[in-house]
Amino acid sequence: MERLSRGGVYLARLDPAKGAEVGKLRPVVVLSADEILAVETPLLFVCPLSSRSNPDFNALHVPLPPRDGLMVASFALVEHCRAISRRRVLSERIGQVTEQEISSILHRLQRLVGL
Repeated sequence: MERLSRGGVYLARLDPAKGAEVGKLRPVVVLSADEILAVETPLLFVCPLSSRSNPDFNALHVPLPPRDGLMVASFALVEHCRAISRRRVLSERIGQVTEQEISSILHRLQRLVGL
């Protein structure tokens, strides 16, 4: 598999999910810094994507238009950001988000944790 990159969109298996967590096979945006990815750490920090957005969470969701292998308009679900094992990534990169989109995700993540 190719080296993972920050802002890359990959398919990852997020099961088993517990409670309100998102699960199943879904695209995720890698948020880990390139310096961390370069040392092939076994954990990645990711933001799951969905084709649906709950209006109650509009302030936390980042809209992403279709591009490359991401065939439908999607939303970065910031409230579901989490660390996952690198082994959960099942595909080569299917897309790349922009620096502005990464900044939007990180800004909303900061709001979520009260920074």
